[in-house]
Amino acid sequence: MYLNDLVSRIEPLDGQSMEAANNRQNSLTKPQGSLGRLEKLSIQVAGITRKAVPHLQDKVALVMAGDHGVVSEGVSAYPQEVTPQMVYNFLRGGAAINVLARHVGARVVVVDMGVASDLEVLPGLVVKKIAYGTGNIARGPAMTREQALQSLIAGAQVVDSLKEGGLDILATGDMGIGNTTPSAAIAAVYTGRPVEEIAGRGTGVDDTGLQRKVSAIQKALQVNQPNPKDGVDVLAKVGGFEIGGLAGAILAAAASHCPIVIDGFISTAAAMIAVSVAPIARDYLIAAHTSQERGHHLMMNWLELEPLLDLQMRLGEGTGAALAMSLVEASCKVLSEMSTFGEAGVSEKDAA
Repeated sequence: MYLNDLVSRIEPLDGQSMEAANNRQNSLTKPQGSLGRLEKLSIQVAGITRKAVPHLQDKVALVMAGDHGVVSEGVSAYPQEVTPQMVYNFLRGGAAINVLARHVGARVVVVDMGVASDLEVLPGLVVKKIAYGTGNIARGPAMTREQALQSLIAGAQVVDSLKEGGLDILATGDMGIGNTTPSAAIAAVYTGRPVEEIAGRGTGVDDTGLQRKVSAIQKALQVNQPNPKDGVDVLAKVGGFEIGGLAGAILAAAASHCPIVIDGFISTAAAMIAVSVAPIARDYLIAAHTSQERGHHLMMNWLELEPLLDLQMRLGEGTGAALAMSLVEASCKVLSEMSTFGEAGVSEKDAA
């Protein structure tokens, strides 16, 4: 089975590379530890890439799109037609993720995982459509188990194909009207916290809309009874095709020794699925930012990750991940380009 093979290829971080990176950090012309998390980031990336001095040249922002049957419950402030409209906006280069990806020198790859309409085939669009949107999770499962596996494998295949054009670091992004609802359901399954503590306003629903959303998630959990010990079951019962695709992409990137910068609420839900399937994948994750979506911090706590940024963002698309990607790259440049005390002829700290 492809998924089992994929998971088996995810290895622990390379301790020798991390030790070498740490030793170099401690010999650079600065007080040890003075660059804080930038130092830790470079050491983590060294362990991920298995290179003592990693270089991150080829950067990709991967945006996966899918629709959700649960929108019929009135959980979103926007109509479902916005999903394909935004996909076209991505392909034209006019969305926030396009702007920020250009800013950090990343290329944007857009994938149709399950948009509920036929999209015009345009340059830059990868079609991996599993179905025309998921089922309504408030009434039954989002998808079959076979479709859940298909979405994971499709996401992995996208990453495998990206390696041909160069892939040193991956940022995960999403598009799908209504997708904060399944993401909140996934978070509730894993954290065990009440839905009211996790579900937020998404695209901006009012108080009545938020109550409809909470109710829909509660129904979804009651009707479907997802098994938190089975990541594929959770995805099938209350997930989304783009969430499955992102989870598969995370697994494939980890198997390829590629650092993964996860974005906000939906990307974090996908990361929870991926880590549920392959716990070792957690070490390959870098949390971009703290989303304004309620409950995101609970998801981060479950993943044992500390976000790099808090910019009060809640857009998705991979926008926060693109910005954070530049910090990861900066950490590696410090490691590779900064002089050591010996190289610079600078006196080191006096011995005690």
